[in-house]
Order: sequence, then structure tokens, then C-alpha cells
Amino acid sequence: MDPHVTEWLNLAVRWVHMITGIAWIGASFYFVWLENNLDRRTPREGLSGDLWAIHGGGIYHLEKYKLAPPKMPDNLHWFKWEAYFTWISGVTLLAIVYYLNAELYLIAPGSGIGATTAIGISVAALIAGWFIYDFLCDSALGKQPALLGALIFVLIIAAAWGFSQVFSGRAAYIHVGAIIGTIMVGNVFRIIMPGQRALVKAIEENREPDPVLPAKALLRSRHNNYFTLPVLFIMISNHFPSTYGSEYNWAILAGIAVLSVLVRHYFNTRHETQKYAWTLPAAAVGMIALAFVSAPQSTIAPQAPTAQHGGVSSSVTFETVSTVIAERCTVCHSANPTSSMFTSAPAGVMFDSPEQIRQQAARIQAQSVASEAMPLGNITQMTKAERDLLGLWIQQGAEVR
Repeated sequence: MDPHVTEWLNLAVRWVHMITGIAWIGASFYFVWLENNLDRRTPREGLSGDLWAIHGGGIYHLEKYKLAPPKMPDNLHWFKWEAYFTWISGVTLLAIVYYLNAELYLIAPGSGIGATTAIGISVAALIAGWFIYDFLCDSALGKQPALLGALIFVLIIAAAWGFSQVFSGRAAYIHVGAIIGTIMVGNVFRIIMPGQRALVKAIEENREPDPVLPAKALLRSRHNNYFTLPVLFIMISNHFPSTYGSEYNWAILAGIAVLSVLVRHYFNTRHETQKYAWTLPAAAVGMIALAFVSAPQSTIAPQAPTAQHGGVSSSVTFETVSTVIAERCTVCHSANPTSSMFTSAPAGVMFDSPEQIRQQAARIQAQSVASEAMPLGNITQMTKAERDLLGLWIQQGAEVR
């Protein structure tokens, strides 16, 4: 497909994904806040609580029924399309970015698998993820939510490790997010919405609702709530190569997920108790610890190979560096990329002049030396010796004269 068309498809679908994702997660956050802030002291008959709020120049009075009003209203607002379109746009984006350019974005260099196999693994993982999760929730573990949550966490991190063996780091992260997103929308489509329809139908038919479906829906809704912060991190993770580009990217993801869940738990419970307030400083310390342990370790020897690998030099010249960058980087990162996959420089990063190269030294260090995330899919076959050479040049001050 024409790279210009792909870029605009990416833009359009990503925009839809962002808008609907904000709507879905925003609604989730709001209703959790609403539930936690209900005044339950002296509710009217049939109510479990109410709440007064002011926003946008207006005062609102919201009431929650213990089950449902005696008569269903003519207009009852349902919250489902935000979830459905977030998933639909997300899977479409997965196909546009990772399936149409599998060799570039999806497959890990040296994994030995082809595009068809990689895409097959991707699709199978999304399907298997939902069915395994659904089976566990409907099993006896469903009555032990803490144990169930721990097992789900272990399986998701195991999937992250497995993906990191065959997919690029950023693709591994995105696929963990895709599995979680599929679980979340599956919960809405298969459990939460049917439970709500059954409740409304029972009220309309003047019969006692089945308590099993609402209980299942509550469990799945709770899972969706705790999934939100890890998913939000994964959505922005491709901007941070020190996470997905690390050798232990799956462990970093596990750490961030744990911290996210702790923070989410505090906000879910802070209206009733402050005993989980420790999670906020703990999360801050945890992020600092992750930044420390993921810091790249310098492995560059005092004598670094030259670009031609024919000798050694303790001082790397810019001429040598520019040769490496011209051969390995400007294929894509140029005002006029020679790669057929790009019509313009990705992220606007160009290495056409010495000054541009010097200005991007920190990014080169992060993306090509420390994490080896670039070149994408290592399509230009940058060697370890060349990465070390670039790192030594940056250590020496990134001089261009």
C-alpha cells in the first residue's frame, strides 16, 4: 500500500481510537467516582444513595436505585458504543501499523518468523486471551477475586514475555494492550450488557431479576476498572524506548502494571478509607526504581571499532559516524527517504546535515545504542560494532568538526 495512504489511514483511525478511548475510560472513571461519592446516609425508599454536583454552570441531582425504579423510563441511556468503537478502531490500527508493515514494526530482528506466521500468532493470541480469561472467571476462581486477579496478572506477564521472544519490543507491548482491550470489550459485550438487558427486561415484566448475572457483571466491571491504567501506559509506551526496548521489557511492563493497579486501587477506595494512601508514594518510588534498573549500562570498550571494522580508534571522528548514519539511518530519516515505506521522515527526525545529527545525539543514544530499537526491525542491518561506535562518539561529546 502507498505509504502516504497508510500514514493518513493511521492518522484517521488513531484519532478515532483516541476519541472513543477517552469516552470509554472517562465514563468508567466517572461512574466509579459517582458510586464512591453517593450519599448513603438517609436515602429515599428504593434508593441506595444520591449525589449533588455542580458542573458547567449547572447543578445536578443524581440518584441510584437499589435495583431499578418501579417503572422503567422511556429514555434509558446505555454506555456501550464507546467500548465497541475503541476496540474496533484499535484492532484496525493494529492491522494498519503492524500487519501491513510486519517486517518493520511487528517481527523482532532475528526471530526467524515470517509475516504470515507473526500475524497468525497475533490473531490467535487475541482470541485465546479472551477465552482463557473468560474460562477462569467462570470457574471456581470467580469466587476468589484476589486469587483470580493474581493469576490473570501472571498470565498477562507471561504473554508479554512470550511476545518479546518473537515480536519487536513495541509490538510486544501493544499486543499485551490488545489482549487486555479485547478482554475489556468482551466483558462489556458478553457479560455486562447482557446482564443489564436481563435486569431491564425483568423489571419491565414485573419479576425478580436473576442475581447471578449482575454479580458476574460487577466482577468483570471491576476488572475493567483496574485494567485501565496499564492499558493507558501501553498506549503511550512506543514513545519510551527505555521501556519496550529493554532486554527485560516484559519485567518493566510488569512493574509498571503493578504500580498502576496500586494507584487505581487507592482512587477506588479513598472515599471510604485512607489506608491505601501509601500506594501513591510507593508508586513514585517504584517508578524511580524502574528508571534506575532500566538505565543502559555502558559496554563500550575504550578501543571502539571504526565503521569499516578494519581497526580501532580511541577517538571517533564525525566522518566515521556520518558514514554509519548515512548507511543505516538516512534510508528513512531524511527529507527524501529512499525507503519505499516512508514518504517523509518518521517523527520528523532527519539526519541530512551534521547539525541535525548532533541535535539528535540523545535520541540516537536512546533508540540505537541503549535500546537498539532503531532502525525499525533493523532493516538496514546495523551491527553491534556500529552501535558501540555511535555510543562512543556521543560519550566523547558528539563533535561534528
